[in-house]
Amino acid sequence: MARYTGPVCKLCRREGMKLFLKGERCFSPKCAFERRGYAPGEHGRMGSARGGMERLSDYAKQLRAKQRARRIYGVLERQFRRYFTVALRKRGLTGLNLLQTLEMRLDNVIYRLGFAANRAQARQLVTHGHFTVNGRKTDVPSMLLRPGDVVAVREGSRRRTFFRELPDIAEKRPCSPWLERDLQQLSGRVLRLPERAEIDGALNEQLIVEYYSR
Repeated sequence: MARYTGPVCKLCRREGMKLFLKGERCFSPKCAFERRGYAPGEHGRMGSARGGMERLSDYAKQLRAKQRARRIYGVLERQFRRYFTVALRKRGLTGLNLLQTLEMRLDNVIYRLGFAANRAQARQLVTHGHFTVNGRKTDVPSMLLRPGDVVAVREGSRRRTFFRELPDIAEKRPCSPWLERDLQQLSGRVLRLPERAEIDGALNEQLIVEYYSR
């Protein structure tokens, strides 16, 4: 199961914005983007001084929008393209279908429930077998959920220190309105598909559609 294992702070700097890939660290002065808010590499400062996104071609803007979405959700190119193909076959707006598909990934739902500090941690918790979906243990973070599905911490994992302390920690984290959370049972239910206003506003799905429609 392929995944990006390089330094994630460079990804934020490359996109010219915070992607919040490291949880609480992104809100602290230790955030690399706060200290070096320009693209990584030898010519990073020069590129930001010349106008950044304003000087990019249409293709470059489309590419950056696609890369930004991929990096936020922790998806590699081949899988991301497959999600786009699925979204294209559905009724409705292709861009919204794509974002809703990404939001319904199991690792993202766990993150949105507040059970993990970021999607990378959520992915690790799933691959280590700490969660069940509809009562069945799963270790596939890319599993796509549907309205009505119930996600819960596995009974055998609740004795671990991390999960004993999780209710107090998760209570301080917001839960998406399209999800229902039970902190006492460490579980959550998917109520419906998220609306566009409930998904990251930094994403530009129209540019992504244009990129793959070239």
